[in-house]
Amino acid sequence: MRIARFTLLDPTRTSDPKFGIVGSAPDGRETVLVISGDPLYAGVHPTGEVIPLDEVKLLAPVLPRSKVICVGRNYLEHIKELNNDIPSEPLLFFKPNTAVIGPEDAIVWPRGSEQVEHEGELAIVIGRLCKDVPREKVKDVIFGFTIANDVTARDWQRKDGQWARAKGFDTSCPIGPWIETEFDASDAEIKVSVDGEKRQQGRTSQMIFAIDYIIEYISKTFTLLPGDIILTGTPSGVGLLPPGSRVDVSVSGIGTLSNKVVRHD
Repeated sequence: MRIARFTLLDPTRTSDPKFGIVGSAPDGRETVLVISGDPLYAGVHPTGEVIPLDEVKLLAPVLPRSKVICVGRNYLEHIKELNNDIPSEPLLFFKPNTAVIGPEDAIVWPRGSEQVEHEGELAIVIGRLCKDVPREKVKDVIFGFTIANDVTARDWQRKDGQWARAKGFDTSCPIGPWIETEFDASDAEIKVSVDGEKRQQGRTSQMIFAIDYIIEYISKTFTLLPGDIILTGTPSGVGLLPPGSRVDVSVSGIGTLSNKVVRHD
């Protein structure tokens, strides 16, 4: 099931953000079946209203009320390309929820950075409050999966010695286009292209730390809340996002997250 968050494109119809199930009509046209409330808290309850998908603007499928936790250096080839050490435990960092944007929103180069890069990733959406989750119970706390781009000001990352500014600036966490609740994350393909040129390609089976271990490890330290997002790391091939370009991050079984890139005025 694909859960989207959206508003209506028709300017004559004011609309607060809604949630819906993305599907297909009998004629093959993609649609959104509206659901009542926030499915992370109220469950999935269809209202019966159906809207064509091309009549809505997709938003970030979740706005974390609490946190975005990211796992760095979780793919061996990515570690090699940046000449980093292989971690013995997951390397964690945070993005603020103000970094989150949705499909087709603009990634804005922050003032002062001259090297903004893409990092396509699979993201986990937590579905319930939890702490100290054992590996065998991890599936019980996952609401679903989405796509993320861990946009990074690489020059700031090298300069600052820590990653808060380099990875936490506004618009540095595109997610979407929806949450897939029925997804096999064991060997999904991740691909990134910029203006149609292939940049990154890898598989989730290449992760150093698997998803069950990541959640077990993180939840030993942090209480996880519904809507928290966990970025699971990026494969090799990271590179520059020139202003004016378009970046597409695809995960097999979920879809494609697309964003334009602009320079701050």
